Amino acid sequence: MKTLSTMANIEDDPRWAAVVARDPRADEQFVYAVKTTGVYCRPSSLARLPKPQNVEFFDTAQQAEAAGYRPSKRASKDQSAVAAQHAATVAAACRQIESADTLPALNELAASAGLSTFHFHRVFKAATGLTPKGYAAAHRSRRVRQHLADGGSVTEALYEAGFNSNSRFYEAADHVLGMKPADFRAAGQNNDIRFAVGQCALGAILVAQSARGICAILLGDDPHQLVCDLQDQFRRANLIGADAEFEQLIARVVGFIEAPAIGLDLPLDVRGTAFQERVWQALREIPPGSTASYADIALRIGSPKAVRAVAQACGANSLAVAIPCHRVVRSDGNLSGYRWGVERKRELLAREARD
Repeated sequence: MKTLSTMANIEDDPRWAAVVARDPRADEQFVYAVKTTGVYCRPSSLARLPKPQNVEFFDTAQQAEAAGYRPSKRASKDQSAVAAQHAATVAAACRQIESADTLPALNELAASAGLSTFHFHRVFKAATGLTPKGYAAAHRSRRVRQHLADGGSVTEALYEAGFNSNSRFYEAADHVLGMKPADFRAAGQNNDIRFAVGQCALGAILVAQSARGICAILLGDDPHQLVCDLQDQFRRANLIGADAEFEQLIARVVGFIEAPAIGLDLPLDVRGTAFQERVWQALREIPPGSTASYADIALRIGSPKAVRAVAQACGANSLAVAIPCHRVVRSDGNLSGYRWGVERKRELLAREARD
């Protein structure tokens, strides 16, 4: 959407002052376009300054392109340099967070990066998909899981991950681990997971359920391989073969695959990083018969530059159809990779389009 940049007295616009000063702090706030050349630039661009009366301001580069402008060659170089600088800044901040016993204050991280608090927060979230606080929590969760998986005691994992009290650790344990810490350390040894394998139009299907909800929906050609995959995911859990009641559950999932319009409303046991869970929630909001691009999902979760991370989160999804990563396509509309095969993705989309 255009702003009041078409005013004749554009020199009074504070954004023009940022352009004249080539202020990099304004790069995340707007771009300016030049009517006489048909190009747009970021405020910090080193390109020759245009005449004020030839300038239009836009909130984003996408808006400038929608209005018919193209990025200048200088803008492309500037953006690459800025992106590289931001990547280095965020990497350094991540190391600072990871090495600290407690999360550094936001203003402390921003000062180390040489940026304002607001600008640093935006740059960090755009690069990682998480706020600094969210990144710290995700890192702490990884440390807990790794320490327990390596055979460390629960107490050691507690302090190694930066929890300073037992109560805080156990309050977070169910969300972080999906089970009690001692059970996670034993690879789910004390957890019962019921499962069944069936056949559907897409081949073999395995559905598994923990006490919290559906924890796996796997698709493939070989039923035995699906069981092996489930065993790898829950190495020491008590895997219990299906009874008649559970087979009704797998029938509901198969029925949804055959006729997507009936919907699938099941309690899910979702276990992932904070970023993955944000992506998976966005996927569940895509209605049947519709698709979204990886860039669309990145924009929806407030991390427009995290397109690759969104694709990785889709690939990590172990709840086929319930978390519909098959509805995510490339920006040009073409199908890209799918954990259970592109042909299954094509068939799922075709079935939803017919309903």
